[in-house]
Amino acid sequence: MTAKTRYDALSSLRSQFLNIAEQAAKITLPYIIRGDENFVGGARDLPTPWQSVGAKGVVTLASKLMLALLPPQTSFFKLQLDDSTLAEGGFPPEARSELDLSFAKIERTILDSIAASSDRVVVHQALKHLVVAGNVLVFMGKEGLKMFPLNRYVLDRDGNGNVIEIVTKERVNREVIEKLVPPEVFERYADDDDGDDTFGKKECDVYTYVKRDNNRMLWHQEVYDHVIESSIGKAPLDATPWLPLRFNTVDGEAYGRGRVEEFLGDLKSLEALSQALVEGSAAAAKVVFTVSPSSTTKPQTLASAGNGAIIQGRPDDIGVVQVGKTADFRTAFEMSTALERRLSEAFLVMNPRNAERVTAEEVRMTQLELDQQLGGLYSLLTTEFLVPYLNRKLNVFQKTGEIPKLPKKLVKPTIVAGVNALGRGQDRESLGTFLATIAQTMGPEAMMQFINTEEVIKRLAAAQGIDVLNLVRSMQEVQAEHQSAQQQQLELEQDKLRVQGLKAPMADPSKNPALAQQLQQQQMQQQQQQ
Repeated sequence: MTAKTRYDALSSLRSQFLNIAEQAAKITLPYIIRGDENFVGGARDLPTPWQSVGAKGVVTLASKLMLALLPPQTSFFKLQLDDSTLAEGGFPPEARSELDLSFAKIERTILDSIAASSDRVVVHQALKHLVVAGNVLVFMGKEGLKMFPLNRYVLDRDGNGNVIEIVTKERVNREVIEKLVPPEVFERYADDDDGDDTFGKKECDVYTYVKRDNNRMLWHQEVYDHVIESSIGKAPLDATPWLPLRFNTVDGEAYGRGRVEEFLGDLKSLEALSQALVEGSAAAAKVVFTVSPSSTTKPQTLASAGNGAIIQGRPDDIGVVQVGKTADFRTAFEMSTALERRLSEAFLVMNPRNAERVTAEEVRMTQLELDQQLGGLYSLLTTEFLVPYLNRKLNVFQKTGEIPKLPKKLVKPTIVAGVNALGRGQDRESLGTFLATIAQTMGPEAMMQFINTEEVIKRLAAAQGIDVLNLVRSMQEVQAEHQSAQQQQLELEQDKLRVQGLKAPMADPSKNPALAQQLQQQQMQQQQQQ
């Protein structure tokens, strides 16, 4: 079976989802999905929505997801050691510190590569497709990421939701294809209807067929039912470059559902009300004067009169056409306002309350509440995008030798963005609220007496995703440094008395806690030696 035949067979299963995606795009971002794209030139007139709430919501939600999944200036993953394997190997603690430093260099290498590439641009565009259409396909090639919208690929999944085959469709210039296929194949289809004359250039359809084979993915490209030999490739299943993403999963369905589809009713209602309000307002803004047929004032005289001009006539013979639909407009406006507010909340558009004084804490809590609504979305995107994306990056970088090979049993790549970052943020907020409550109710003295400062610092660092190794001093180091400082102060005072010619007083352990502790430690050491 050829790739073209398989694409046509699977297109029927995609038609329902493609129709809904096109409806969602018409009232949000019409350029996202443009039907099946079987038209010449790749361009056609797109509808213009009567409102911009849908477009603003899609862009805002996609931007929030982008910042959560691939945060700038921050690593979205962390290379960690397996503690059980590390203990079995008998590595000293110093080795763990050195390995952590090496892992940090590897993380920076990958992050610098991502920053220098166009990955973030493609990912942001893919997230907009996810919000609107609910599906998008991302290919991680050697030259960067490539995105396939829903109208240019089909796929099939098994009962567990695992992808078993993917078929993509692209239109490529024949001059490029001519160099990749044998001359007899190209001449056989040279005058075929498959190639359209687009702006003076012949184009043809190129199909890419991807299939799962046990624990690996195999793919190749076909043109005119002929396999292009140079396009054959394979990759392990856990490092595949093909990433079919979904916004929401539905059991038994091969494709996902978008965020716009969940609120399609509100968006259509707002679209209709916005159109009615705009057209009604335009009609109400039109000014038309009427003149009585029996009036001595001629319409031409009234029309040609300038501002402030004086003409002969009776005011009762002249009238103004009024719509008289103010109450109806108010009802439609109030309904559209309520719909806009609901949609803004659905797409996580933060609108602080309209008041004279809105505190920064209130804005921060509103932002936190909006972020917490993304928990389920983060989980799915972390599983279907971040984990395969990171595995593919590590696999490619190890093959090219840009980073050393990592032993799988010893090193575990861990995602620290998405839902994991959201959980750490919740822990940080809860810990801050707990400490603030104790300080307000019991006072700072109670905090100094009952709160373990070292543990608070460790938990805050964990919530921020910061490793405290060799960064935060332990309580033993702080106490030792404090005792050393007290001992130095005591020696300076004794030296000062000697310089003044005075006899240094006998140090009293009861008045010097550090000296008393030092004497106690010396006594304990002597007893242990005895």
